[in-house]
Formats: sequence, structure tokens, C-alpha cells
Amino acid sequence: MNQHDSSVACKLPDNAGHGTSSATCRLGKAIRRRTNRWRQSVGAARYPKPLHDLFRRRLFCHILLLQKLFGSKASRDKQTEGSLGRRPSPAQVGPLLLLLVLLAVGVAVGSGCRAIDVLGQPYDHYQHTGPQIPLPPGADAASVPPHAVPPREKNMVSLPAYQIEPPDLIQIEVLKLVPRPPYRIEIYDVLMIQAVGTLLDQPIDGFYLVEGEGTVNLGPAYGTVRVVGMTIEEATVAIREHLSKILRAPEVSVQLARTAGTQAVSGIYLVAPDGTINLRQYGTVHVAGKTLWEARLAIQQHLSQFFDSPEVSVDMAGYNSKVYYIITEGAGLGDNVVRVPITGNETVLDAISQIGGLSQLSSKEIWIARPAPGNFGCEQHLPVDWVAISRGASTATNYQLMPGDRVFIADDKLIAVNTTMSKLLAPVERLLGISSLGINTVRASQVMGRDYNRFRSF
Repeated sequence: MNQHDSSVACKLPDNAGHGTSSATCRLGKAIRRRTNRWRQSVGAARYPKPLHDLFRRRLFCHILLLQKLFGSKASRDKQTEGSLGRRPSPAQVGPLLLLLVLLAVGVAVGSGCRAIDVLGQPYDHYQHTGPQIPLPPGADAASVPPHAVPPREKNMVSLPAYQIEPPDLIQIEVLKLVPRPPYRIEIYDVLMIQAVGTLLDQPIDGFYLVEGEGTVNLGPAYGTVRVVGMTIEEATVAIREHLSKILRAPEVSVQLARTAGTQAVSGIYLVAPDGTINLRQYGTVHVAGKTLWEARLAIQQHLSQFFDSPEVSVDMAGYNSKVYYIITEGAGLGDNVVRVPITGNETVLDAISQIGGLSQLSSKEIWIARPAPGNFGCEQHLPVDWVAISRGASTATNYQLMPGDRVFIADDKLIAVNTTMSKLLAPVERLLGISSLGINTVRASQVMGRDYNRFRSF
């Protein structure tokens, strides 16, 4: 507070209509000195000048108001002069220190995590202009989000690149698999065989399957030749020698058209709990934490041990690891939790439609609990105006859901109270019912006994 502010404060009128006494002016100066020392001790960056001046003015006005209400002017001046002339007692300093502590706590809390309001104000941006606050254990400074507004309907954002995690399903399609030389022919391989100098009505030119016995059938006029376990050159020599027994100087060409391993690699694979996929006879590949492109490169690198420059395509067959939860409070009858996979375009309205709307036990009090990024231990609550979304088609609180969100639907308080009362009164009602049943049984037995004796006397 500057000199002009202090002069204005000293001219505040009292309840008698006279100017403020010199003791009151000294009180204002004393307040200014103490608050300045306290501001220097806690740091000017965390206690800004405008807030400091506002607090000092309010404190001075409150003291004057208390003096007007609980004492005369002479006694107030006398008390003020006495309090300024000697060291204040703990009873006098206590209320002021308590007020200062509460103000410091309010400033500290206000500089931390905040919840989002429904008008699109900034949320949980972790920005401050004061001294650097140490991050929590395990927190990454690079993961702290900037000042942002939560996405909502008509203003959605694209999610980051999908990272594969258990128990996702991925689909692998083989584009090119050429075995590394020297390749040994296996059963169910397909060979391209061409021969020159064959019979005109039975040419050898086409694709031939290596049968389960390890042979290829060249036709009724030529018979079968065993080629399993041979290289392409060895199979060419074996087929030429076999045809030389029937034909005169045949020329033979053999090529590998398709291997049996191609069929085994293509398919849908489940990511195991250890983050790997099992490629059957080709071993396992770790894909957890990787994007589709990174998983594709990892699979191709692994298959290069068995094939020459393999090429595969990788796509998602099931989004099972990225989910959000819909929690419906059960009004004392147990909460209901629904786990829904997320695809990146769901809103609050989509989440409510997944459970068939609000139940009879639910109220219209809904909010989204969003985990804080960077391992920060603060809560982010996004309040939802269900009436505005459903009846007015408002998009202000129809937020876009993110992986890990909890859509919480509170219960109806009247139904919850009714359920609680029923639980409390149920044992009493049961005891009263048992007692009433016992009394009725005793009375009935007594009546039956008197009637029996009466009939017996006749």
C-alpha cells in the first residue's frame, strides 16, 4: 500500500462522525509493517501485491468495525496506543496469525489442482508463477499437460497413436515371405515346374503341390518324384533324372511358388499378459507398448531370421486394453460397473446409451472422474448437465471420453434413504413378526385345549 492508500485509510470516519484518531492511524501503519514483513517471509511471488493490499485494507476495516461495535472512542484509542507501545500478547496475535495461516492455505490450495467448470474454463493445467514446486515421486515433467480445455461434442480431438497392450487382438497379413537360401522343400509347399521335351498330350507346365508323402505328382504318364528335404537345385536334378527314364533329354525348371509357412503366419493373435504374441513355429515377438508401425517393424525383424526380406501388414482386430468405466451408484443396493472399450469418439451421451439410459435408482447428478496425467495425485471432476444434454441438445458438458475415464452416476438420495431405513427396520420387523407368530400360536393352542376339554365333558 502506498502513501496515498495509508492517508485514505486514516481518514475513515468513526461512529461519532469525527476523523480517525492518531492511534487509529498508528494502528494502520502497524498493520502495514507487519503484513509487509510477513509477505517478505513467505515470498512476494507466492503472495502478489494486489492480494496483499486487498487483505490489508480488509483487515484494517474489520478492526475499525470491531472497535465501533464493542467500545467507545476513548477506550479504543487507549487500547490502541497501549497495544502499539508494547509487545503484543499471544492472545492478541493469535487471531491475526490464524487469519494469515488460513489465507496461506487458501493460496496454496488455489495454486494446485482444480476441477473443470461447465463453462469451458481451464482445468488442471499445473501452471504457476511462483517458485518451482518439486514433482511427486515418479512424475515426469514432460507429461504435464499445457493450459487446455477438455474436448467435447462438436469440438473433439484425435487420440494419440494407439499403443498395443494386453489383451488386444492384432491381425497379421503376409505380403511377402521368401525363405532364406538354402531352402529345404517341405510338405504342402507349392512348386512351379516347367519341362521341355515332354509328350504333347501331357505337358508339364504349372503348379504342383508337395503332398503329405513328400512327393509331387507329375501326371499319369510320368509318376511321382520325392522332393521333400531337398533344395530347389536338388529337386530340379531329381525331377530331370526321373523324366530321363521316360523322355529323351528333357529340360526341367523348378521354382518355389509358395511355402507352407505363409499360411501359418497370417491370422489374428492375442497379446499375452507378458506383452508378446506367439507366431507358432517362429517363436514369440514382444509388441506391448508399441504402435502398429513399431509392431510391424518388430515382427518383420523377427521373421527375417527365417525369411529373406519379409513384409507383413499389422492391424487392430480388437481394442481391448483402452477402456472407460460407467459406474452406477445403487442407492445402497450395490454399485454397478460396466467396462466399455474405447474407440476414440465416444461422449457422455454414448456412455449412457451403453447401459440403456438412467435407471430408476439413478439421479441426474453425473460427473466424469479423469485420472491426472504424469502420475499426479489430484482429482479431475468434469460435472455433466444431463438435462441440458438430453433435452436441450447442449454440447457444453457432453465431453469426449478418454481412456481410463470413470463416468459416475449418483443415486437418488430419497431412494437411498428409503433403502437404508429398510435395512435398519428389517431385523426389527422380523423379530416382531416372529413374536406375533409365537403369541398367536400360543393363543390358538390354548383355545383348542379349552374346546377339547369342553367336548370331552359331554
